[in-house]
Parts: sequence; C-alpha cells; structure tokens
Amino acid sequence: MTTTAQAERPAVRKSPPGAAHGPRRRTGRIHRVGLPYLLLLPALLLELLVHLVPMVIGIVMSFKELTQFYIRDWGAAPWSALDNYKVSVDFDAPVGEALLHSFLVTVAFTLLSVGLCWLIGTAAAVFMQDTFRGRGLLRALFLVPYALPVYAAVITWVFMFQHDNGLVNHVLHDQLGLTDKPSFWLIGDNSFIALLTVSVWKGWPFAFLIVMAGLQNIPRELYEAAALDGAGVWQQIRRITLPSLRPVNQVLVLVLFLWTFNDFNTPFVLFGRTAPEAADLISVHIYQASFVTWNFGTGSAMSVLLLLFLLVTGGYLVLTSRGRRSAS
Repeated sequence: MTTTAQAERPAVRKSPPGAAHGPRRRTGRIHRVGLPYLLLLPALLLELLVHLVPMVIGIVMSFKELTQFYIRDWGAAPWSALDNYKVSVDFDAPVGEALLHSFLVTVAFTLLSVGLCWLIGTAAAVFMQDTFRGRGLLRALFLVPYALPVYAAVITWVFMFQHDNGLVNHVLHDQLGLTDKPSFWLIGDNSFIALLTVSVWKGWPFAFLIVMAGLQNIPRELYEAAALDGAGVWQQIRRITLPSLRPVNQVLVLVLFLWTFNDFNTPFVLFGRTAPEAADLISVHIYQASFVTWNFGTGSAMSVLLLLFLLVTGGYLVLTSRGRRSAS
C-alpha cells in the first residue's frame, strides 16, 4: 500500500539553485542599467525645454506678420501664411538678394575657415607626435586660443585691428613695410580677411586637440614597418595617418562646419550690430532683419530656412560618411 501510494504521488521538481532569485536579479540588473539614464533625465528635459521651446516659438513667429507694431502683444499679430518665406527666397527683391549675398559669403567663409582649421590643426598634431624638449609647454600654448572666452579673444583682436594704433598695421606697415599705408581691417573688403583670421585663430586648436587624440590610436608599429620598407614622412602621412584618421576627420569636419556656419559671437563682437557687406554672415544678417529693422516675422522665416539647411547638410554629411565607412 505504501509503495503504491508513493508511486501514485506526483514527483516534486526541485528548482535549480538561485532560480528563486532570478526575477530579483533581473530587476536589479534593470535598475543598474537604467539608473544612469534616470539621473540624466532632468538635464535632458531641461535641455529640450531650453532649445525646443524657443525653436517652436520661432517657427510660429515665422508664419505671422510680426513687426514693431505687435511687440507688446505678438500673439495678436495677423497670420501671413508663407509670405515671410516668399519674401526671403525672392532673390530678385532687395530682401532676398541681400539674404542670398549673405548666404554666399557665409559659405565661402565656412569653407575657408574649416579647411584652414583642419589643415593647421592636423599639421600641428602630427608635428607634436615626436618627443622633444618643451613639447608639453608647446601643447599648452596651442590650446590657449581655444581655452580663452570668445568675447575676450575677439575684443583683443579688435584692438589689434585698429587703423591708427593696432598691432597688425604696426607690424605689416611700420615694421615690415608690406603695405603702402595702414589698412582698415574692420570695414570694407578687408573685413572678410579679419573675420577669417579670428575664426581660424580660435578654431584650429580644437582641430589640433581632436586630431592629436585620434593619432594616439594609431599603432607605432605601422610607422616603424613603413620606415623599414623605405617610406618617407609624406608617404607615411598619406598612406597611414590620413586613412587612419578618416573617422575622426569626418566628425571633426561636421562639428566645425556646424559651429562656423552658425557662428554669431565672433562677427557680432568684431563688427558690432551692423557687419560690413564683405563679412555679412547669415547669422548676423538674421539678427539685423529681426532686431534692427524690427521685422521678426521675416527674421524668424530666415532662421527656419537656416535650420533646414543645417539639418539637410548635416544629415547629408553623416549619410555620406556612413556610406564610405560601409564601402571600405
């Protein structure tokens, strides 16, 4: 009887060791993984509010006929549909023609500034790879323009570009005799050169820092093997350094392009509220259209067009870089 009852009794399965703690372990793992994101959530929400809310308000303003007559109650401004955008892109009219000129100046300025920043930064980073006395001090000096506040650096250049007692004219005209007379650097056609000089001066240390960090990931054995095979310095840079730095350069060029094309602080501090025609960057042009002529609707439409251009161009650069990376 006892044997029969034990045979009819269902067998009790023993759970493996630690099975009872499985859900608890999974919950703890989720907490550990999700805790960093939970701590970042307040900062992320604040960042979205700081950028997203003004962006939405600017888009709404671009569809309104918002002039100085509606400053006190801009919500009462009449809707203008797409009129502000039509005025901005009508290149036969004065407003559209001025915007097109500012866009072309900004494109030329951005290409030259980004190219020179990358070239000088890469050359300095490659030069600093060799060990020599005073390399640490020289690295620190290279990073000074990037570490200085923008306003302090640009104001210093304003004094240096002065016509009568500026350091630039003193060196070029008085000391070296390269010019017939002291030049006006902050007005006229020379303003573009002055703006480009300041932009490259304060931008190339960032390229130097990024490229120098990328060079640390290139094994030294590659250069040693290339030197044993008879490759010179230029061949090593062409065959080893530049191909290895391609992912770093893609990100660097994208960041420099977005920063330079949308730069407002440098021309505003250098020239004031009204920039010369030769250095009329689109960021300052939009500021003048909004806060000088008091036509906030047209200025907001120009800002939206600038945002769309930056998004399309940035997306194109990202997609092309991914395509090259997958192809290689």
